[in-house]
Amino acid sequence: MGIYEKRIRSWFKKKIISDTGRWKKFCEAIKSGDAEDVQELFNEFMSDSISIRDTFAKKEMKENFYHGMLLGLLQAEGSWSVRSNVESGVGYTDIRLEIPSAKTGCIIEVKYAEKGRYDQACAEAMKQIEDAGYIQILRQDGIQTIHKYGIACYKKSCRIEYGLE
Repeated sequence: MGIYEKRIRSWFKKKIISDTGRWKKFCEAIKSGDAEDVQELFNEFMSDSISIRDTFAKKEMKENFYHGMLLGLLQAEGSWSVRSNVESGVGYTDIRLEIPSAKTGCIIEVKYAEKGRYDQACAEAMKQIEDAGYIQILRQDGIQTIHKYGIACYKKSCRIEYGLE
């Protein structure tokens, strides 16, 4: 039993350390607007950790799972202000992130890509960001660089559409 426990702890420790590097890369990609890396890394996180059963919910609730997963990844970066479902413009943005030291912010809108319709869901997310004026509050807070991410998720994968303000 002791050998078994030691081996599992060793494996777990290695896995956590390796994920820290990947998580840091993910955070840096979010901050710099590298949507390609954000997409690749978020897909890796989902592939490694979730089941397609995790979104076994009513259609209108499916995006909440992915939203929560992103919040968990982003909230762990302690120097950032990460807010969920906060009023902005004329609506409520899924995730609003501010990095005051870099005068950088992000608006993240998550959509469930029903039947794998990623392009349609990404376009809907980006349109919502624009139509609802979600970036206004970041501008009022003195944020100079604003990254806009429309993230469409389906089962264990995502696609991202990106814009810069």
